[in-house]
Amino acid sequence: MGSLVDIKNIHKIYNPGENEVRALDGVSLKIERGEYVAIIGQSGSGKSTLMNMLGCLDVPSSGSYFLNGQDVSHMTDNELSDIRNKEIGFIFQGFNLIPGLTALENVELPLVYRGIAKRAREKLSTVALEKVGLAHRMDHKPSEMSGGQQQRVAIARAIAQAPPIILADEPTGNLDSKSTVEIMRILEGLHEEGRTVILITHDNEIAAKAKRVIRIRDGRVEEDYYNKDREKGHVDEVDKKKE
Repeated sequence: MGSLVDIKNIHKIYNPGENEVRALDGVSLKIERGEYVAIIGQSGSGKSTLMNMLGCLDVPSSGSYFLNGQDVSHMTDNELSDIRNKEIGFIFQGFNLIPGLTALENVELPLVYRGIAKRAREKLSTVALEKVGLAHRMDHKPSEMSGGQQQRVAIARAIAQAPPIILADEPTGNLDSKSTVEIMRILEGLHEEGRTVILITHDNEIAAKAKRVIRIRDGRVEEDYYNKDREKGHVDEVDKKKE
């Protein structure tokens, strides 16, 4: 069985020609089922563009991307939307909750779009909210919850239908330190359950919580290592070539 994520030599070029920007410049990587990976890089490194590729929010200018065995590199917007619904649970920095809906209704919403029957989606949503410790806040709206609680609702929404990949984009960026610890503990728990967790961050301390770290710089993979190997002093450096 192949890798869950298999990216081969992808490029993403904006404004092709004299003023082109190479947001991604020949990135190749594989992520296996059940891995807990942090992709880290500073602003302008290409990590956000890579996240858009991984999340099927955009397609590469060239190269290939196989997700769960399917080539998604040249799919239409509608096809990519179907893939996202089936394969990826998104967690965003800004929570992206609907203000007028309760926690339960926010978690249910993607399941409505997937055509899941009312009773089934209520059960899935309830279980997901219980998993993130919000059984007592199901009827509360976002304005009635703290930032940490809102992010836990967003995590419940992402995991309700058990997608193969949890893609978390700066999930603690708007949170205080206590809420950050809670959210990172939940992500670790999802990994321990066997979920594939991909964490996008600019924070070295957050990245250190993952099992594997992929460091992006200037649109290329600069380092790719497992945290236990770094502790032992064994780190693979990638693309450390002189220009």
